[in-house]
Parts: sequence; C-alpha cells; structure tokens
Amino acid sequence: AGQSKSGFITTQGGKLLCSKIIHLIHDNDVKSQVSKVLHECKLRMYKSVAFPAIGTGQAGQSPAKVADNMLDAIVEFASERSVQHLKKIKIVIFQTNMLRDFYESMKKREDSDSSITASLGGKKQPTEKKKPMVLEKKVDLATFQICGENQKNVDATESWIKNLILKEQFEDSISDELIENFDKRQIDTLADLQRRNRVTIKLENECSPPCIKISGISRDVCSVYVEVQKMIQKIKDTEEERSKAELVYNLVEWRYPGSNDSFVAFDKLTNMRLEDAKRAKKTHLTVKINKNYYNVDLNTLQANDDQGETINIQRVPKNEGKL
Repeated sequence: AGQSKSGFITTQGGKLLCSKIIHLIHDNDVKSQVSKVLHECKLRMYKSVAFPAIGTGQAGQSPAKVADNMLDAIVEFASERSVQHLKKIKIVIFQTNMLRDFYESMKKREDSDSSITASLGGKKQPTEKKKPMVLEKKVDLATFQICGENQKNVDATESWIKNLILKEQFEDSISDELIENFDKRQIDTLADLQRRNRVTIKLENECSPPCIKISGISRDVCSVYVEVQKMIQKIKDTEEERSKAELVYNLVEWRYPGSNDSFVAFDKLTNMRLEDAKRAKKTHLTVKINKNYYNVDLNTLQANDDQGETINIQRVPKNEGKL
C-alpha cells in the first residue's frame, strides 16, 4: 500500500474483481474526494471506476447532498477534453432508500447536460454516427394568370396576391438533441403530417442541436408544431423509462424458471414493473413469460397462468451485504 498526499491510499484489488482499490481518508468535502479519485484514474489510465455513496454511512451526510456533490464532480470531470482512457464511472448504491435521491439528482443533469446518462455511468460512450434521415420535399405549385386592362392593374393585382399569401404564411422551429434519434418511423410521421397539412417541414440534422423547421399556413404550422413536440416527448419518455429500468436492474433482478432447473432474468422493463409494484405494496401484477400471461402474487412470489399452472419466481437483490 502506498499513501498519497492527495488524501487517499491505493492498494491491490486482492480477491475483488478489480485491479486497484483506492481508500479515501475521511473528508467531509465529497466533491473534492471524487474529483481527486477521478483525476488519479485519469493519471493511471484506468478504464473504469466504481464509487459507493461516499459519506452516507458513519459520516451521516445527507444522501441528496452527497448525490449532488458526487455528480457535480463527475459532470466537471466528464467535460474535460483531456479525458481519454476512463470510459465508465459507476456509483454503486447499496441502500435502496437512497436510490431516489441519486436518480433525481441524475435527472436534473440529464436535462441540461447530454454527456450524462441516467444509468449512473459517466461519459456517454461514442455511438456510431447514424445516416441522416431525409424528409421528402413538398412542392405544391399554384399558378395565377392575371389579365387586366393595363400593366399597372396587373402589377397591382400581383402585389395584392403576394401580400395576401405572406399574411397567411408563418414559420416556426423546434431544436432538440432528441431529433437526432428520429428513425424511419418518425420520418414517415413527419412526411404524413406534411401531406395532410398545408406546411413544409424541413429537417436540419447538421445543426447543433438538430432542428425541425415548419412553414406554411399559420394554423397548420401551429397544429404540426404540437404534434412534433409530442413525438419528441414520447422519445424522451421512452429513454427515461429505459434508463430507470437499467438503474433498477443494477439493484435487483427478478427471475422466472427456465430449463434444467435454472432461472432466467426477466427483460429490464418487466423487471422494473415488478419491482415498482412490490415497492408500491401491490399484491398482484400480470406479466408475460414465454408468450403466456401470468398473474404474479408479489407476496408469495408465485405466478399462475390461465390454465392453472403455477410457477415460482425469484427476486434477487444485487450487492446486498457487500462492502
């Protein structure tokens, strides 16, 4: 073991599944401690690091305050351009009653900082750049033929028509990082909105953040604007649900019987539904297992299908009792 003047001691991982253990010397400044460890990891070119909820044990600090301090340190570190090797930062929460504090603190940052995800992992892993989706341009031509006694009357009528059109024209735009996640389904929906309304929709993928511009008759622009906002909100809700499901899966795993007396983990969304129902003290929940629906008794952990077959399911907490 070697002691550092920075306020921690580093030892070998021993029997734990890690290469090194960094032992922090007690300090009430949680943010500073996390920052020191992260920069040590950067210096040593470690690829990952896991933290407990520092200071919430014998030190007696508020879990909500600790969550904010730890995540502040992680956000500041993740924003440094010189970070190259450290790809994964985990916060392991042993006490389930602290989960909400960390989750809420994470969500506050996720809305304002795209480098943080709600799975309590540090910087987002770079993803393969998606091919930009192209929205077919809408071209509806209207031809006016103006006849008059003289050129002056024709010019006046042309000017009147142009002004009338411009009065009815309106443009609005929506900028959101989630537009980058639009796939063929969302593009098809935009194309359908464009067909059914007197608007032109322009998708600008190269902007930062990506932008959707809607132009046309003012009342149709407003209507389409609302529909596009609903599409973005639906994507956001889906991502939040997946993030929460991942977070719950890191704490507890629900299982159903597989083959050869083994048990198989439920998918993460079903896992979250089961755990949420149990925490809400519900007695029963219907889930799908191998294409069949089962009514789960959350007290006895038994599930029955429509044919009267009964199976046992398991709820397995993770990291419980470990230090």
